[in-house]
Amino acid sequence: MAEKEILTQLSDEITAKIRRISIMTSKIVQETLAGQYKSVFKGRGMEFDSVREYQPGDEVRSIDWNVTARTGKLQIKKFEEERELSVMLLLDASLSCRFGSKTQLKSELAAEICSVLAFSAIYNKDKAGLIIFTDRVEKSIPPRKGTNHVLRLIREALLYYPKNTGTDISASIAYLNKVMHNKAVCFIISDFMAENYQDSVSIASRRHDVIAVRIVDPRETDIPDAGIITLDDAETGKHVIVDTSNAAFREQYRLNALTRIKNQNDFFKSRGIDHIDIYTDTPYVDSVINFFKIRSGRIRRGGI
Repeated sequence: MAEKEILTQLSDEITAKIRRISIMTSKIVQETLAGQYKSVFKGRGMEFDSVREYQPGDEVRSIDWNVTARTGKLQIKKFEEERELSVMLLLDASLSCRFGSKTQLKSELAAEICSVLAFSAIYNKDKAGLIIFTDRVEKSIPPRKGTNHVLRLIREALLYYPKNTGTDISASIAYLNKVMHNKAVCFIISDFMAENYQDSVSIASRRHDVIAVRIVDPRETDIPDAGIITLDDAETGKHVIVDTSNAAFREQYRLNALTRIKNQNDFFKSRGIDHIDIYTDTPYVDSVINFFKIRSGRIRRGGI
């Protein structure tokens, strides 16, 4: 389906939003991220390109003995990097992501991150796919190429309304492993307000290149003095009345949040999983660029 046909099916407001995000993220990719993306995500290996005549200094093990026998001259195999990758975006659509104390909901910001990563993949001739999950996989779009495909991913990331409310990252990982048989670059885009995902993510990281994109709202780490309020757990529906004017409560709230984040960071580090923190109150472009720079530098130094 052509881009025009896709967009005309939607309301003017949604059409404008998709156009804005697609234009903005495409520009970010072309002007800033395209080269860095290519430098940090390697292809699946080297593929045969052609043969040429042996030259002094060439690796002896690269000699193609069959062609040499036919031509009577030493011939060397030439290889090129097999660039094409599949990039899978695992998008958390649980109810906890439909929260935002600033200008954007976490879910809206996550959709923009999906757009940036998908455009980065397509711009570098890779494929991009999408898995939307809550406490189960709710939507799956296989990896493909093309601008129209990216528009579809953006539309689903922005407009999909989940049937369930909870979070089960392990369920999305199990589905990923079932449908992706070759190595892929997998971005888990979530607030990671979940439990018991560590084992499945660890297993996935042995097969795929897993990157955690953690979406954070400042009110999840610091709560203001607003007197007596009701805190709602969006996923379970539980309500708790708290007194935020109590300084000890606010400090304990902050420490609990920092402990949760530290435990997640320790887990990512122990498994060699890169992670990016994206905040709803600050521009995300710098965070993504910084991630690419750090990873590119590590690769140049011989790291993974």
